[in-house]
Amino acid sequence: MEAGTQAQQAQAQSPPPALTGETIIAALKHAGIEYVLSVPDLHTSAGLLRPIATDPDLKLIRVCKEDETLGIAAGLSYGDKRALVLVQYTGMLYAMNAIRGIACDHSMPICMMVGLLGNEPGKPSRESSKFGVRIIEPLLDVLGIAYHRIDVDADVACIAPAIEDAYTARKPVAFLLERRPVHA
Repeated sequence: MEAGTQAQQAQAQSPPPALTGETIIAALKHAGIEYVLSVPDLHTSAGLLRPIATDPDLKLIRVCKEDETLGIAAGLSYGDKRALVLVQYTGMLYAMNAIRGIACDHSMPICMMVGLLGNEPGKPSRESSKFGVRIIEPLLDVLGIAYHRIDVDADVACIAPAIEDAYTARKPVAFLLERRPVHA
């Protein structure tokens, strides 16, 4: 058997890389996040949103529409509280005017975690077969919002420093969940 074939078989037998909600939650707490603002979310509900809802260290504020999260997060920042906006990419698209006005025009430390529902795991969102997923990074580029791709647990290490930077520099940041977080 060729070495390449053995490596392919070993890779096929090893479990796929995971993105765990617990790892993300630990990073959020390390960054001083106290509030999570969200609407129900298929992409993150089992692995991230439900564990957040039962975590005594985090306060989940459920809203009706995604654009409401921006004003609440801005208000909390004035009270020296840190918040995370947790939405799907469709919600981010819906809230684009609020993101522009609050996060960008007013230089607010809005931290957004965006679930890329339907993105193919391991495939960069810019290459997604879903149009809405494919345009998220270019839109963030146009808005001048820094973003980080979160695909596996190892990527989570960027969350706490990026949130710290957002609050220090008073600027928005986005974390793109390229795969569905799981609950360990």
